[in-house]
Amino acid sequence: MHRNAPARDIDESKVSITPPKQQAAGVTAVTVALERAVEEMGVVRTARTLARVNQRHGFDCPGCAWPEPTGRRRPAEFCENGAKAVAEEATLRTVTPEFFARHSIAELAEKSGYWLGQQGRLTHPMVLRPGDTHYSPIDWDEAYRLIADTLRGLDSPDEALFYTSGRTANETAFVYQLLVRSFGTNNLPDCSNMCHESSGAALSSSIGIGKGSVTIDDFSAAEVIVVAGQNPGTNHPRMLSALQQAKEHGAQVIAVNPLPETGLLGFRDPQTVRGLTTGIAIADDFLQIRLGGDMALFQGLAKLLFEAEDVAPGTVVDRAFVDAHTAGFAEYEKQMRAVDLDVVLEATGLTREQLERTARLLARSRSTIICWAMGLTQQVHGVATIEEATNLLLMRGMIGKPGAGVCPVRGHSNVQGDRTMGIWEKMPETFLAALDSEFGITSPREHGHDTVDAIRAMHEGRARVFLGMGGNFVSATPDTELTEAALRGCALTVQVSTKLNRSHVVHGQTALILPTLGRTDLDLSPAGVKQQVSVEDSMSMVHLSTGRLTPVSDQLRSEVAIVCELARELFGADHPVPWARLRDDYDAIRDSISRVIPGCADYNAKVRDRNGFQLPHPPRDAREFRTSTGKANFAVNDLRWLPVPSGRLILQTLRSHDQYNTTIYGLDDRYRGIHNGRRVVLVNAEDITALGFTEGDLVDVISEWTDGVERKVTGFRLVSYSTPRGNAAAYYPETNPLVPLDHVAERSNTPASKAVTVRLEPHVHTR
Repeated sequence: MHRNAPARDIDESKVSITPPKQQAAGVTAVTVALERAVEEMGVVRTARTLARVNQRHGFDCPGCAWPEPTGRRRPAEFCENGAKAVAEEATLRTVTPEFFARHSIAELAEKSGYWLGQQGRLTHPMVLRPGDTHYSPIDWDEAYRLIADTLRGLDSPDEALFYTSGRTANETAFVYQLLVRSFGTNNLPDCSNMCHESSGAALSSSIGIGKGSVTIDDFSAAEVIVVAGQNPGTNHPRMLSALQQAKEHGAQVIAVNPLPETGLLGFRDPQTVRGLTTGIAIADDFLQIRLGGDMALFQGLAKLLFEAEDVAPGTVVDRAFVDAHTAGFAEYEKQMRAVDLDVVLEATGLTREQLERTARLLARSRSTIICWAMGLTQQVHGVATIEEATNLLLMRGMIGKPGAGVCPVRGHSNVQGDRTMGIWEKMPETFLAALDSEFGITSPREHGHDTVDAIRAMHEGRARVFLGMGGNFVSATPDTELTEAALRGCALTVQVSTKLNRSHVVHGQTALILPTLGRTDLDLSPAGVKQQVSVEDSMSMVHLSTGRLTPVSDQLRSEVAIVCELARELFGADHPVPWARLRDDYDAIRDSISRVIPGCADYNAKVRDRNGFQLPHPPRDAREFRTSTGKANFAVNDLRWLPVPSGRLILQTLRSHDQYNTTIYGLDDRYRGIHNGRRVVLVNAEDITALGFTEGDLVDVISEWTDGVERKVTGFRLVSYSTPRGNAAAYYPETNPLVPLDHVAERSNTPASKAVTVRLEPHVHTR
């Protein structure tokens, strides 16, 4: 067992700045990935584990949700950050009861999330009782009784919250929501509420399903691919290979982002000798847009496309598609023709020539894909922005044809599958009725709390129990101070986790840590039969995942086992759901999934296919749109954007290259040239001067709101960076305290973390 977890925490005084990299991946990425893996796992474990990542008889990477190729897979079907994610999970470092005996909860609360995560895998269930200063061991049966007794003692099932992380497999998600609905509530907040909920809201309204409409093979058939509000080089690196292959087939790629992201500007494919030595520029054009200007961009492009249609009637608008398959086109056309291009240029910061060049490319393209991530979804007008992107595709007939469609790129490896399996506070009646029929239960029909409303319910005392199935709720959510106070007000907090994180030290009156198996771990039934789970990627492909590593402790339980054993304790032996059978045989879970969830018929057989199977997507498969009108709907939105107040900046939160969501792998944002620290704020050099600062100054960042309440984070180093004037960027979770709970996207309730008005003040050192 390795015991080389870092003894020291982050020292921000050691931060150093170098010029941003011009090429992503390549030899350096391979070297870093192997170094991190060997450090965590050792040489033999590294070789055995990485060889199975994303392979057909291996396990699904616990990182992003980018799909695997349908043809031959390469021996190293993973990226640098995927290797880091695997190393974090398959580490030989352990957090034992002796660790908790040495470290009080007060001491652990002073540590950074990076330090906590680096300590290793949790090995035993632990409890913190009222008045305790340290977590102490608890056996599984007692832990289940504690949770069940607390839940049964609530005045209402709605006083309990059941959070889900995107890494949860389909089988876990299905039995988890089954437990929650059997208990009598729909309080199922999940990480999707904080990332792609805006995508789901927009697409459900526009095309009738909240999922992307393209497949991995569509990338090779596309003529134009727009990548907006997204950084594939860090967040979905394997997407760069798909973009490279698209370019080899003649596609042109347009990058739309406030920051020049290295992966889109230069890529060295580490899988080929040619890629390692030469590399290519992925983006054919880079539109460096102002924060919040994407909606204006899409509307401006629409206006230019209508003008191009006037010049050459019948060549731009796909009238046959529009007439047969859409509703609301006339209103949309009227709105777009009235768009003021001078306002568009002001809102976007782009030139007229850039706008016209992009419009010409879209007008000529016979197959266009628009991709996006949180740069679009985490805006106050994020839902409307995605509707406008979809409008552009609809007017050109770019839904339901090869090489074209909408492509929201999901961040967590099974966040889309969790939603398919019923992890949503507003599941439709058809799902609830099928669930009730399958198991003989009566699901509640009243909608539950999403993530933002769950925090509000805890803070107001309307929720008293929080159970987190994976993830790091405290570090993933906005308004950190309020969120932490909300959790501390709970009677019981339960975290089902693989590793230590901030959510374990921000606890209720009583707190439990329940250690679980990860994707890489061997999962055996009580009878010794090897279990497999399934996951769904960003493009609706469902496939099996099989861990093979011997768990670091015999006290670990699978997530499925934890849910089913808790359910048996909570409901008793007479409950109509056969919890023991579901725990012991995941095929039994999949059989029920096949009868409850549309598109999952014969699930057990189809998921064992060589590539798994693809869930139905009516717009993609048959140009069928299950909306209120029975057609794809053009949305009509008033133009919204973010003017920069005098003396202020608009801040976006983002990830470092050395992190995935809230997990901090290391302290180097290599592509952006930030090393050995995280408390930095990236600002245009002209803004630094205009605000009276010098690069390298330490500043406090204060967010301002119309209610007069200010929020502050302190001791951030100013870094001169290529951002649009008036815009800035800094890492989360360090800047989550700046985002109020009520600062959310309209219609999706997603925290608007890409649109925070801030001012900078000199940092005053205090003892």
